[in-house]
Amino acid sequence: MSTPDSTSRLAPNVVHFARLLRRAGLPVGVGKVLAAVEAAAWVGPEHRTDLHAALAATLIDRGEQRELFDEAFRLFWQARRPSYPAAHLPGVGGPLAGRQLDAPMSNRLADAVRGGDAPRQASRDEEIILDAALTSSQREVLQQQDFESMSADELACAKRILRELDLPLPLRRSRRYRPHASGVGLDLRATLRLNLEHGGEWIVRRRRIRRSQPRDLVVLCDISGSMTRYARMLLHFLHGLGSSRRGMHSFVFGTRLTNITRALRTRDVDRALAAVSRAVPDWSGGTRIGACLHEFNQRWSRRVLSRGGVVLLISDGLDAGEDRDLDAEMRRLRASCASLLWLNPLLRFSGFEPRAAGIRTMLPYVDQFLPAHNLASLADLGRVFRALPRAGSRRIS
Repeated sequence: MSTPDSTSRLAPNVVHFARLLRRAGLPVGVGKVLAAVEAAAWVGPEHRTDLHAALAATLIDRGEQRELFDEAFRLFWQARRPSYPAAHLPGVGGPLAGRQLDAPMSNRLADAVRGGDAPRQASRDEEIILDAALTSSQREVLQQQDFESMSADELACAKRILRELDLPLPLRRSRRYRPHASGVGLDLRATLRLNLEHGGEWIVRRRRIRRSQPRDLVVLCDISGSMTRYARMLLHFLHGLGSSRRGMHSFVFGTRLTNITRALRTRDVDRALAAVSRAVPDWSGGTRIGACLHEFNQRWSRRVLSRGGVVLLISDGLDAGEDRDLDAEMRRLRASCASLLWLNPLLRFSGFEPRAAGIRTMLPYVDQFLPAHNLASLADLGRVFRALPRAGSRRIS
């Protein structure tokens, strides 16, 4: 049975536990905390299984959050000795203070635990040392680390690297020409102008080649619940890639399509992402890829892909819509662009197989199927862009 002391300490500890989850990156708002406090009061602290079920039902709402929640629950609500009942809860003032935590923790949870301590003001010399260390071996390790496993500090460093990442946009041949000493074509106008002083005799010949200019780049980024962690990092990447380039158009989709091109052109990244958050009504919701591609093909395709652009589709391919609709929209999207590249975070798994129906439907229309789970995979897009053909695009018949 619970004691009066343990019951009185239950509500403050639920609040502390909710703060721990929030620092670990779970979306735990005030409404969820109030519901958790009420649910915990109903079940009481006597049985850990009931308390775990009550807190899980009120504080998390997606399956992928379960693993982190279970780990945090075991850490926070552990008894001091196995023989003690669950009523012996950690103290309110410092729930994790003075404990020897032998069990390994994920980076996100370990960072959340450290975040509960009082912040220590680092001197300017310490900041310089940390920045210098990041440019060598630490940066190499960070390049290969999965975004999902990064701590808050590592995510902040990764965001800074993404904003500094400069990738060349894919090129296409223009109808215009420029002078070139070894060009295969003869520039008649320049040749005649140059030889007028020789009475029109062709003493010197000028040659030319076609100009190259950046292709239009259209990005369709999935922001559904299963893509939340990656989508936030990819938005930093898209801001750095397209904030100063007029030939790039960015869209996000979950259950509906939202054009965020104008928001991402704001130079300040924090203001840009805040504008994106205000513009997107379905963040971390469901996924209807076919319906969103239909809206893009109907409203935007001819506007942003009129010059043979490249489409960068960022999604895990887990669709809740009809496969028949998805197949038709993917076929039309592929016919509208010069190249269709698919970035999928699921490729981080070495044994990945396209078993989901949505992935199998989309794959036949994709030119390249690439990973998008760490810094190295995004930096490799520069090589992919340079290797794209410069011929004209296939158009809708």
